[in-house]
Amino acid sequence: MDDLKERLLPPKPLSASGRPFQAVDVSGLKKRGQGLRSWIRVDSSGNSQVIEVDKFTMMRRCDLPARDLRLLDPLFVYPSTILGREKAIVVNLEQIRCIITADEVLLLNSLDTYVLQYVVELQRRLQTAGMGELWQSEGTDLNRSRGSRNYDNMFGNTSPDYLPFEFRALEVALETACTFLDSQAAELEIEAYPLLDELTSKISTLNLERARRLKSRLVALTRRVQKVRDEIEQLMDDDGDMAEMYLTEKKGRMESPLYGEQSILGYRSNDGTISVSAPVSPVSSPPDSRKLEKCLSIARSRHESMRSSDSNPESIEELEMLLEAYFVVIDSTLNKLTSLKEYIDDTEDFINIQLDNVRNQLIQFELLLTTATFVVAIFGVVAGIFGMNFEISFFEYPHAFKWVLIITGVTGALIFAGFLWFFKHRRLMPL
Repeated sequence: MDDLKERLLPPKPLSASGRPFQAVDVSGLKKRGQGLRSWIRVDSSGNSQVIEVDKFTMMRRCDLPARDLRLLDPLFVYPSTILGREKAIVVNLEQIRCIITADEVLLLNSLDTYVLQYVVELQRRLQTAGMGELWQSEGTDLNRSRGSRNYDNMFGNTSPDYLPFEFRALEVALETACTFLDSQAAELEIEAYPLLDELTSKISTLNLERARRLKSRLVALTRRVQKVRDEIEQLMDDDGDMAEMYLTEKKGRMESPLYGEQSILGYRSNDGTISVSAPVSPVSSPPDSRKLEKCLSIARSRHESMRSSDSNPESIEELEMLLEAYFVVIDSTLNKLTSLKEYIDDTEDFINIQLDNVRNQLIQFELLLTTATFVVAIFGVVAGIFGMNFEISFFEYPHAFKWVLIITGVTGALIFAGFLWFFKHRRLMPL
């Protein structure tokens, strides 16, 4: 484990006497809360291994601030983010939380299916790309010996196997995240449409509760898909951020002899003036000078990347095409969720119309029942009058009670018919 830590740590700076400085106490950092964390490392050849690195070592290794590593912490929930830094690309896309450099991918170790799928797919593509490059080099030598033309070089090779390593790793991360979100959207569609169709035919409390939970899941998934889409769109709109993500090109530029001369003699701007002086030794210089030199080096590298993107607009075309392809995929998933949400809204409107119709029918029935109750109350009034304790000559006729019932019934029917005509005239109920 100690040898592994030594390989992960950058080279130790030398003092003025040629002796290395004292190493940082990693165990002390662990005691202060910087515990080791398991990472899956995949190199450019497709080889993978599980390593344990503490947070401070990872910051030094990838030249990242602590806030960027906090985005990868599984204990916190952060929205999807793709950040281009000086020496790495920080990717936080759903389950895929990794750091991509020009030579390797450092992925948080997890037993999640999509994390393992990402590692397997990245290894397969890297190994396939290595075999393709070997085959192309042998074929190029053979064609050169025969004097034939290389049509791939003539028309340009746009295969994704010839992308830089960081873009291959980024493409697999985008593909895994888009596949995961699209599969969740498909599962939601399979569950939603039968439920909504059943809800339109039978409105019950159980179906309404299931529809409520379904809509909550839909809103949460739509928010996640929208965040990934906005992140890709934001990268596509900013040429500077895309140019910052060309890690292999920046690494080759920094390792080139021309870049070394510019670092020693100073960076010469477009007008021919030297804007950065020669670097000062970090051992003999005061802390302010070291801070100034660090700021100048960062500004110089960023200016180099911006100048390369401004001078050659086609340099970011391959990354832009890559992002645009997955932007179309995630936009299609968002359209599915939007269509499903519209279907849910239409179902809710239909249910509300049905409920309003039932409510109106109940009101009409109540109105008819109230009218019938009023007519029946007339019989109660007549019965009350004839039940009073007084004598009248009308009671002596044998058919008097029958005529009272007939007259009262006809009067009640006329009153009820009058109410119905009034309701129809006022359009209070369909008759």
